[in-house]
Amino acid sequence: MRDQGLQEAIQAVGSVTELARRLGISQPSVSNWERVPAERVISVEAATGIGRDVLRPDLFDDELPDAADETDQARAREYALLATLLGRAPDETLLERLGKLRGDPSPLGMSHVALGAAAARGNAKEIGREYFDLFIGLSRGELLPYGSYYLTGFLYERPLARLRGDLKRLGIELAEGHCEPEDHAAILCEIMAAMAAGEVKVPDGAQRELFEKHIAPWMVRFFADLEVAAGADFYRAVGTLGRTFMEIEAEGFKLSS
Repeated sequence: MRDQGLQEAIQAVGSVTELARRLGISQPSVSNWERVPAERVISVEAATGIGRDVLRPDLFDDELPDAADETDQARAREYALLATLLGRAPDETLLERLGKLRGDPSPLGMSHVALGAAAARGNAKEIGREYFDLFIGLSRGELLPYGSYYLTGFLYERPLARLRGDLKRLGIELAEGHCEPEDHAAILCEIMAAMAAGEVKVPDGAQRELFEKHIAPWMVRFFADLEVAAGADFYRAVGTLGRTFMEIEAEGFKLSS
């Protein structure tokens, strides 16, 4: 029997099939849920607009002493947004929400403003074609958002094996329904979102280690390439947001050392 949080998420988008589509996983995977899995809370929140405290109140009770602090919650939201936009093309509902983004004069705030403007002037059909051309293509997309490719020039190489080993040691496994390898940029951002939000309990220093070993060596370059990709329009703003946020993360981890 589905719990209340999952029921509200399904009702918000209209069906189990639609929720699965927005998450980029198979419909049977979602059908088998009794509640939203911990590692999926941030993604479901981004896809449905239902707050994490509603989706999983057992994980996001403000009175819990181990609740992630405000900075980590903000980091989790940035990672979740990037995971959502890299994992699938946005639909009209998400574009409408993104079109309302505002920001302060900081580099990250201005990246939000630019993304909001790109969402407001775009439409889901055109951006869907852009997503396909950039990341999928008839034979391959303009960009390949995989750590192995950026680090070696090939897919499914040693960087992926090393990542899988580190994730296994942390007790992190991909949820059923994922068709992409773990070194896909969207999946890495989803994992970091779950860790920052406290959905996945990991030892102190694990976030920094994962970032410095498996994200920092290539993902800033990927987002920089996305900013100047020939086929990018809406996703140029996603590239700027991603590059800016990754630079902030790198500096933050450096200062915390």
